[in-house]
Amino acid sequence: MSAKKAEEMEERFLDFAVRVGAVVDALPDTRLGRHIAGQFIRCGTSPAPNYGEADAAESKNDFIHKLGVVFKELRECRIWIKMIIKARLLPLKRMTALLDECEQLCSIIASSLITAKKNRSR
Repeated sequence: MSAKKAEEMEERFLDFAVRVGAVVDALPDTRLGRHIAGQFIRCGTSPAPNYGEADAAESKNDFIHKLGVVFKELRECRIWIKMIIKARLLPLKRMTALLDECEQLCSIIASSLITAKKNRSR
């Protein structure tokens, strides 16, 4: 991946983390809202620094491992977003764009993982 593309991805991850923070702050102060907030803020802010760590990986295996962490955290985010929607904790209109971005990031990272694993032995 080019340096410019890596920078663009890092910005997307940072923007995603900020958007997750805004959603967490808007969740209702209920038992469910507080539980989701605590879990969602952790997994939603994790991909950005882990992506940065992957960019500075010490080996191909380290890169794959760190990208795997990013993917795992994004998949967890997707579940929390769907739960927020299903429980009607926030309006669907507010969550749709965030869910779409999460799914796009999942697809990009999944594709990167496949490529990295294919190129591991090269």
